[in-house]
Amino acid sequence: MKNKWITAKAFLNYLTFWKVWNYFLLRISFQISRIIGRPILWGLPTTLSIEPTTSCNLRCPECPSGLRSFSRPTGMLQDQLFEKVILQSKAHLSWLHLYFQGEPFLNPRFLEMVKFADSQKIFTSTSTNAHYLKEETVQEILKSGLKQLIVSMDGITQEVYEQYRVGGDLEKVKEGLSLLIGEREKSNSMYPRIVLQFLVTGQNEHQLPKLKQWAQEVRVDELQLKTTQIYDFENGSELIPSDLGYSRYVPSNDGKWKLKKKLENKCWRMWQGAVVTWDGKVVPCCFDKDANHVMGELKKQPLLDVWKSPAYQLFRNQLLADRSQIDICQNCTE
Repeated sequence: MKNKWITAKAFLNYLTFWKVWNYFLLRISFQISRIIGRPILWGLPTTLSIEPTTSCNLRCPECPSGLRSFSRPTGMLQDQLFEKVILQSKAHLSWLHLYFQGEPFLNPRFLEMVKFADSQKIFTSTSTNAHYLKEETVQEILKSGLKQLIVSMDGITQEVYEQYRVGGDLEKVKEGLSLLIGEREKSNSMYPRIVLQFLVTGQNEHQLPKLKQWAQEVRVDELQLKTTQIYDFENGSELIPSDLGYSRYVPSNDGKWKLKKKLENKCWRMWQGAVVTWDGKVVPCCFDKDANHVMGELKKQPLLDVWKSPAYQLFRNQLLADRSQIDICQNCTE
């Protein structure tokens, strides 16, 4: 709870009247849309996820970046495009997550992008597998203005960790994490907040007690236990934990597996914000990993035009009418 207050302090510090009013407009228009069954959109995106790169050093089994299985182009986000998007959206953008697919720190300009977003008074977070937290990089992180760093670590021993984070070095992750926390304390800074994210699977759920103890010892700010997305979940998987409290899926009567949460014809994400790929394509949410539903391209159009485009409104309309017909919603917990 303490971490959430400290994070909120940084978030609120960058809020303006227009950002708050914009959020209010989005919320009201979302609720009206649910009631009348057709999309009404007031306001502009309050959150964005922007992809620094599709490249990754690991080969995680449920990740298209790790599997090298993208059907879309791959590459690195360039400063010019990034700064263009930030300058177009800074008046209404309250939260920027510099992550979609890939490992952000593989983009050599990543921390410069963080600095630029922070200079525009935008709360910035990212997610990493923490293999690049070397001393020089740690110092740059502390100077960048990054407010939240989510570290993915799905095992407390190398044997278990590498079952999902294939090709990963757990000791390198632990050393980097300890270095960052130690240097942050030396600098008397509260940021970035360090969130340790643990995807609970059937392979690692037995390690939860040791994980919680280690997280306390290393002094991470928050430990998040997350459910794992599995592509072919209908036929079951060794990744589904035995404790279904940590699972997105439950057994169905026909011997298959199904989503635990019933799919409803609503989704706040379609009003809240969008995802931007490294090459400027706008997709509706993070479940569209292969960018099959491109709403527009920021190399050719301003964000405002894409956000209120006929294609985007048609997608929102389909979601309100019958969400089960949208492929990327079939594995969604929203």
